[in-house]
Amino acid sequence: MAVGMSGPRATHAAVVRPAEDPDGVTVGGSGSGGQGLDPDDLPDGLVVADETGRVICFNSAAARITAVPRAAALGRPLELALPLEDLKGRRWWELTDPYGGLATRVGQPERNLLLPGGREVLVSARYVRESPTGPVRRLVVSLRGTEARRRTERSHAELIATVAHELRSPLTSVKGFTATLLAKWERFTDDQKRLMLETVYADANRVTRLITELLDISRIDSGRLELRRQPVDLSAAVERHIQALTAAGQDPGRFLVRTCQPLPTVWADPDKVDQVLGNLLENAVRHGEGTVTIEVAAAPAKSDEKGTAVTVSDEGPGIPEESMGRVFTRFWRGSKRGGTGLGLYIVKGIVEAHGGTITVGRGPGGGAEFRFILPVSTPAYMK
Repeated sequence: MAVGMSGPRATHAAVVRPAEDPDGVTVGGSGSGGQGLDPDDLPDGLVVADETGRVICFNSAAARITAVPRAAALGRPLELALPLEDLKGRRWWELTDPYGGLATRVGQPERNLLLPGGREVLVSARYVRESPTGPVRRLVVSLRGTEARRRTERSHAELIATVAHELRSPLTSVKGFTATLLAKWERFTDDQKRLMLETVYADANRVTRLITELLDISRIDSGRLELRRQPVDLSAAVERHIQALTAAGQDPGRFLVRTCQPLPTVWADPDKVDQVLGNLLENAVRHGEGTVTIEVAAAPAKSDEKGTAVTVSDEGPGIPEESMGRVFTRFWRGSKRGGTGLGLYIVKGIVEAHGGTITVGRGPGGGAEFRFILPVSTPAYMK
């Protein structure tokens, strides 16, 4: 990496040339009119030391991440300006010895290191040489905060804890009933056996649903959610779910379906659409009150693309205003009536994977109102 020092900003300005960029990303060069890029424009911390090991560049992000003022770092030896230690308490610059170590080394991969006071930072380094085995002319250090990684780790830990908790109950039931039936089969009547087997079946379905949710979250987070598009009749899908709910014991009079014809033909994944509808209707039944109204209509004229809008609303207490922004996040629960808190997160991921949108608000009856719009779309092979 070449560092140019000129003009009034010579105390910290660095020009990064494309061929020597430490991360393989072109910054400056011909694409920016040969003006280079001010280090303070970089989102990550950038520290550059010259061939003597003294700091000649310390951008504003580095000052923010390390809490070391720029003036206190510039011109000082790197090991004093940035006194890093590994997690075992060893001084990192002495350990890696960038200027006196092996001449074939080109840098250090990113790792967690500590500053005085226990401040944790993610550090990677690149050794810039004029020839492959020549002396180090520039030492380029990239710094990043650990907050984003910590949030991700906490989210994964919460997911594991939630899954472990949700799996424990049905698996305990399955194990207990099967063990009882195996040990004392002849002592139970047919009705007692049927009841226990039905309980085992329901709990096995609960485990299956949870595993499906986990797989969906993994695919959504990695952008690998696959859609098998085909024409979907959303009105018929809604009616099918209503019939399933009434067959399960819900009062048919609790549901009001409004369909505004004509509806555009929507190409979507029918299984994923069923998952969205099932989750929204189950939420309305479980957490809402009064009549559950489902409206299926063409997307509003103000929307960017033709499609079909489905609105599900109830007459319950609704969702507090302060919680509206968190409804589609992981582990959000609208009440204490159970659930993993993953359903609406998955619903949002499925709708957005179709190129659609989903919103939440307050319905005419005062309860929660969810509306999702699926664009007409077409399968890839017809484009």
